[in-house]
Amino acid sequence: MRKTAAPTTAATTAVPPGVQGCVTEWGSRGKSLAGSSHPQLTGIRAGRHECFDRLVFDLRDTGGGLDAGCRARYVETLHQLGSGGPVPVGGGAVLEVVVGAPSYDVRTGEPTYDAEFGAPLPGIALGGHRAFRDARFAGGFEGETQIGLGVRARLPFRVFRTADHLVVDVAHTW
Repeated sequence: MRKTAAPTTAATTAVPPGVQGCVTEWGSRGKSLAGSSHPQLTGIRAGRHECFDRLVFDLRDTGGGLDAGCRARYVETLHQLGSGGPVPVGGGAVLEVVVGAPSYDVRTGEPTYDAEFGAPLPGIALGGHRAFRDARFAGGFEGETQIGLGVRARLPFRVFRTADHLVVDVAHTW
């Protein structure tokens, strides 16, 4: 894993301001969080930070808690869970994110996160993001929701949980 060092010559002064403090030792290998519940997915948001771009999955407790699992890994082609059909995702690399939370109410079948298969994630504008290029809804299968996140290149990333969210951060640089 590389760390960004302080510039040592005039040729390296083109480093964007603030990048010297952006040390990410996250790596680009697959990551997972075990989960013990299946809350509902109610929203997905994107944010920009100085050192990384962030995708946040909003969760709602349905009585079993908010301890949703998550798997994320780079793939050559995103294949939909269940059918195996390809889902086109733009960008230099594709990060598959599978969240252990259905995007529908398991009792009624009504959507809790209303997105269309293969379409960009609703309400997410990626202009101005340094790492993110595309974000596609790949559907749900057996209580999980699958997203394809197109990024500029195979960059370091991390996955973690907060009180009622799952978070995926993708670093701007190595």
